[in-house]
Amino acid sequence: MSAKSSPKRDEDDADPVGQDWQRLDRWLWFARAAKTRSFASALIEAGKFRVNAIKIDKPAHRLKIGDVVTSSVRENVSIWKVVAFGQRRGPAPEARLLYEDLAPPPAPKSKLPEALQVPDLVSGLRDAGAGRPTKRERRQIDRLKGD
Repeated sequence: MSAKSSPKRDEDDADPVGQDWQRLDRWLWFARAAKTRSFASALIEAGKFRVNAIKIDKPAHRLKIGDVVTSSVRENVSIWKVVAFGQRRGPAPEARLLYEDLAPPPAPKSKLPEALQVPDLVSGLRDAGAGRPTKRERRQIDRLKGD
């Protein structure tokens, strides 16, 4: 009787020790850019990632150290420079060692001092997630719109 042999591992899935590349979906999973590797693959296939300004649609794209990965998921744009390859999906501080964040800091909302800023109620706009307006705010909005 023959002993069961372990399933043959695909060379693309091999550990990156001694390799000068790593699969894009694995790297995104190790870097905690995606919760699961299959979700990372789905995002890549949907065209949400670019490597060195080239749109990538294959999860098995070979990523090299020094490559610049750009993601545009929802309204968030992230730019990362690959610094190292992952060995395992570890804690967030360990994952941050895999990349250098190149995204510019978010722009300030307004350059005017708070005393000179016009309240949002005057413009009729409300912050997303602020909930329903109170009765007083509703009346002010109605007055503003001329209803």
